[in-house]
This record gives sequence, C-alpha cells and structure tokens, in this order.
Amino acid sequence: MTAKSGVLILLLFLAGCEPAMPPEQGGFAGLGQAADGFAQVRPEPVFSFPADHASHPEYRIEWWYVTANLTDDTGQEWGIQWTLFRQALEPQTAEQAEAGWDSAQVWLGHAAVTRADSHRHADRLARGGVGQAGVRAAPFEAWIDNWSLMGEGDNLDSVQVSAGGEGFAYRLALESDRPLVFHGEGGYSRKSDGDQASYYYSQPFYRASGEILWGEKRFQVSGLAWLDREWSSQPLAANQEGWDWFSLHLDGGEKLMMFRLRGSDGSHFHSGSWIDTEGRQQTLTSEQILMQPEAETSVAGRKVPTRWRLAIPSLGVDVTARALNERAWMGTGIPYWEGPVRIEGSHGGRGYLEMTGY
Repeated sequence: MTAKSGVLILLLFLAGCEPAMPPEQGGFAGLGQAADGFAQVRPEPVFSFPADHASHPEYRIEWWYVTANLTDDTGQEWGIQWTLFRQALEPQTAEQAEAGWDSAQVWLGHAAVTRADSHRHADRLARGGVGQAGVRAAPFEAWIDNWSLMGEGDNLDSVQVSAGGEGFAYRLALESDRPLVFHGEGGYSRKSDGDQASYYYSQPFYRASGEILWGEKRFQVSGLAWLDREWSSQPLAANQEGWDWFSLHLDGGEKLMMFRLRGSDGSHFHSGSWIDTEGRQQTLTSEQILMQPEAETSVAGRKVPTRWRLAIPSLGVDVTARALNERAWMGTGIPYWEGPVRIEGSHGGRGYLEMTGY
C-alpha cells in the first residue's frame, strides 16, 4: 500500500480549492472521509492492460510509485523514490478530466534520493487538463513538468524514470521478465475489516541501472526496483491514523510486501503479499503478520520507528529491518518518512519503508 496519497489533501489547498472535510476528520490527511459520488472499489476486479496503467478520474485518489535500492561502483548504497499522485475534486469522465482549466484533477509529484549520510527530496504541483501533468496508457507515460516515468507493454516490462531537485537528479532504466503481481484478492486490497479497500498491483521484479547526479558528482548505479499502482475513493477508515508499509527484495529472489494501518484505539490492520521468484503471490492476513517497532528516531520534531522486527512464522520469516538513513524525512506539505532499509535474520535483503501519520 503506499502512503504517499496523504499529501494530496494539501494539494487541494495549494491549488486554490477546498476539500469537503478537514484532514483531521477523516483518517490520515482526510483519506478516511466519505467518498460520495465517486466510483467505489469492489471485490473481483477485472483489469485491462495497458488501459489500467492510465488514470481513473472517476475514483478520488490514485498513484504511480517507484522505489529502487541501488549500489554505485564503490559499493555505496543509494535509494530513490519517484511518485505521481492524482486527486479528483469531483468525479469525472476521462474526457472531462482533460477539459483544460475546467478539469477537477490535481497532481502532485515527489522525488527523493537517500544515502547513509544524507537525504534530499523535492515536490511538484500541477492542475489537470492543461498538459503540465498526466498519464497516458499507450505508449505509457506518467509525468509532471520534466519528471517522467515512461515505458511500454502490458506488464510494463521496460520503463525509464527520471526526476531531480535541488542538489540531486537521477535517470534509471528498469527491466523485468516477470508478470505483474496483484495484491489481496486478485488486486482487491482490503485496508480494514470494513469496506475500505483499493485496487493494487505491482511490478516488483525490476533490475535497475543508470546514474545519480549528487551535487556536481555523477554516480553509476545498479540494483533492484519496485513499481506500485493503486487507486481508490476511500482507502482508510475514519479512525485509521496512518500506516507503516514495507516492500522488500529478499536475497533469494522472493519479494515481500506488508503493511499495518494504525487505529486511533490502538488496534492495527495488517495485510501483505509473499511473492515467489516466479511472481506467484500469496496473500498474508493480519493473523500471519508480526510488525513490531524496536527503536525510534527523533526527526522533524516527532518520533518514528526506524528499526523493526518483521515476522511471518508460517513462512519461516523473522528479520530485523533497519533504515539506511534514519533521517529520511519527506518534509513536504503533509510530511512523512520514507527511505531504504536493510534486512537481516532468517533472510537478508533490501527494500523500502514508508511511514505516515506520525
């Protein structure tokens, strides 16, 4: 699940529009507020590609999200993030969403580069319908200003991603020979014990290569990357304050996605996916998952857990996840923590952690 969408409520204010409900009244950043009039996520979805790689303006929120765990020629570790969010102020058809300044779509981009000693990030803001930001299906391209994610094929087997901000830039090529992975029940991903859910699929098998510009220096990098696609109209319950989400590349070639949604009453909803080396997915339930914070870091005036115990006893998984850089804070409009992690224990590997609502 990706938390990035929370910052989109702020986007409404920046775009000169007013959301229907203040963020504090609807879960993290308003994502638990009512979604009357918008299309609803239903069980047993039927996807159509490449069309579903494009936007769905009849739903309230949506994102395209890439993370990569990389190493340069000296062995130094890097992480990159690229995210494009779409928020609808009202339900629209595809034609209405492209109707110039009458479009009710607003867009936000986030990009970041993290290494052990530093973290740099940037954001971009755009209104829909005027060409500054958008997504097309064939050939696939998602963009905001000069940041882009583009590729081709039903499985997005080959894509290129680029972005930059003050003191950093990156350009990567991503290649995969594995299928898309559909989370939950065939892409219907539950977010609570009630009706909250999203449509959620990933391409977690990318091999990444390219370069990072860091100040005046260029670094050639390679590693592994993960693409997430998710859309919904009400992904959180009103009492869910935020979430903690992991995407992990295990050394054996398996992939693991897991998250918990934190309730204001102290209860948590867990879900996840175990993905074998061929791309076969097994849904993980709350009863199977242990996500236990073990150490916190004070950053940006709040405490966030940056060391975790993650366990799935039925699969023999019991690992410790540690942040590469404990201060990987995304100081955007509605801030959150996001950065690369290392894991060790029953399995080794690398991945990404995102935490919101702290």
